[in-house]
Amino acid sequence: MLITNVGSSNFQEEVLACEKPVLMDFWAPWCGPCRMVAPVVEEIAAEHPEIKVVKVNVDEQMELASRFRIVSIPTLIVMKNGEVVNQCVGARPKNQILAMLG
Repeated sequence: MLITNVGSSNFQEEVLACEKPVLMDFWAPWCGPCRMVAPVVEEIAAEHPEIKVVKVNVDEQMELASRFRIVSIPTLIVMKNGEVVNQCVGARPKNQILAMLG
């Protein structure tokens, strides 16, 4: 699978310990804009193996959502070496998401 679902149990291993840049997609199944951005995130995962893409369901992972102060979804966060280097709120076109990873 190109996209990993992340929760409190595997966050350390999948995100913090990852040597590649990580694109985190905070989402929920009931969120319309989240459903709009999901295919774009999936395309990025398929086309860019140098980036790890993970999804965090905010309804199931409230601890992680709180840790990253998620108040609006979708929120996309880019992490490198365990640190947040970029983030945006709301659905974005593919070129803007790729620019965040730059």
